[in-house]
Amino acid sequence: MKEPKRAFLLTPPQAPLPAGLAFLRQVRFRLRQDYRIKIGGVLEALSEEEVWWRPNEASNSIGNLLLHLSGNVRQWVVSGLGHAADTRDRPREFSERTPRSKAALLARLDVTLDDADAVMAWLEEELAASSSDAVLQREHLIQGFPQTALDALFHIVEHFSYHTGQIVYIAKFHQGEKVKFYDDLELDRAP
Repeated sequence: MKEPKRAFLLTPPQAPLPAGLAFLRQVRFRLRQDYRIKIGGVLEALSEEEVWWRPNEASNSIGNLLLHLSGNVRQWVVSGLGHAADTRDRPREFSERTPRSKAALLARLDVTLDDADAVMAWLEEELAASSSDAVLQREHLIQGFPQTALDALFHIVEHFSYHTGQIVYIAKFHQGEKVKFYDDLELDRAP
């Protein structure tokens, strides 16, 4: 993996933030800096064929998981919170068997994350202007269910983390030690 060494922890802010702003800061960091960087690094280590490999028909390939992450974030954040049209075809995210290149999959994910980040920036502006977390308590209809903005954002971070772990696991199955994010000895050092 050629990805530059990065810390996957967010540096604390210089001054305490209201809880809603701190939460949004963490969500934006996890999606753009933590999970996306790990996914990009993993894809560098894999062949195009390995991205679409699946252990069996009941399991997903990395390619399908990336389509699914894009669909989920777009539906929950861009459409659900940002009120864009919801054009998601969830079953196709899993049934797709026509391989798309690693570059195309990452480009699609990046566009989705950029669009979602714009919605979160808008929410952040509203939070800062209102001095209240009420913005995060607004109810939105997502997948036919009422959800608060906070619930929706918490869901996408949890969901993205879960599937990022699956992607890393599949990549390590194929490439072993080529997929590594941390220097274990460095993590065990006492301050």
